Amino acid sequence: MGGENPKAIRTRGGQVALSSTLTTTAFTLDGYRIIQNFGVVRGITVRSRSVFGTIGATLQTLVGGNISLFTELCEHAREEAFQIMVLHAEELGANAVIGVRYDAAEVMQGTTEVLCYGTAVLVEPG
Repeated sequence: MGGENPKAIRTRGGQVALSSTLTTTAFTLDGYRIIQNFGVVRGITVRSRSVFGTIGATLQTLVGGNISLFTELCEHAREEAFQIMVLHAEELGANAVIGVRYDAAEVMQGTTEVLCYGTAVLVEPG
């Protein structure tokens, strides 16, 4: 996860912005010095499976192996939570997020919450 993440993100207002926020699961960024700490930032999304997706995934379980419909749902949820976290950090004036972690919980049957969080910081080369 270290290094630049120059992906396009959809902001809360629907605009697409280019993110150059550095992210890492570590608590330091090699080659950078932390000059300001903005505290914890997070991104959260809640996703559910559609009836058709559940039927398709059930059929995939009969064959065995990777259940691609659920894998895709999980990947989209993680990516969305990550991008919301990055947006939150940028809104605070941060240009990096350290200590990035994910958490997930089932809110109700078929509905999952995905949380991505870390510490927003301002870094400079050094």
